[in-house]
Amino acid sequence: MPAAAKSEPRWTRRKHARPEEITAAALESFVERGYAGTRLEDVAMRAGVSKGTLYLYFANKENLFKAVVREALVARLVEFQGQIGKFQGSSTDLLRLVFKTWWERIGSTRISGIPKLILSEARNFPEIARFYVEEVVRPGRETLAEVIRRGIARGEFRDDVDIEASVHLLAAPMLMITLWKNALEPCCDDRIDPEALLEAHVEMLSRGLART
Repeated sequence: MPAAAKSEPRWTRRKHARPEEITAAALESFVERGYAGTRLEDVAMRAGVSKGTLYLYFANKENLFKAVVREALVARLVEFQGQIGKFQGSSTDLLRLVFKTWWERIGSTRISGIPKLILSEARNFPEIARFYVEEVVRPGRETLAEVIRRGIARGEFRDDVDIEASVHLLAAPMLMITLWKNALEPCCDDRIDPEALLEAHVEMLSRGLART
């Protein structure tokens, strides 16, 4: 590569960078620095574009954060919701698939830092917390509720199951794992095996939900 090309600014070489490159850089910044600590100029530099280029796609930090959440979390929820109706196995196996997919696509990745960000900064930025509840939390709960309703309809789960309470119980270890992984684990020697924990959780819940 010619020396002139090597010294050329990254934002000149990549002025047509796709929005996905910017949201990928923003995800890293939000997870590392939090919502308040993330600056658009730092995201632009990490993405290899000018700040002006970033503004071509995202009017402000809130819009950028929403785009990150929609790309990283909402799209995965929509994808999984489409798979539920096609699943042929038992509802317990479907629960197992829910947790396996969550761990592989979200829990084990950088995306898992987003829930911790929301919990730590919700009071200072209630608008992003409300957005997160509307587009991630409520659809996520409905997805879990759909799995439970499926089990009841198929005669696999008890018909007196409190669906709302069960949904919160289903979601609890996912939240705990993300908080441990992104907040406490780096500060101590204790380790959690997420896959073993989730499998134990499915086993206990399936016994509690099962029709006797």
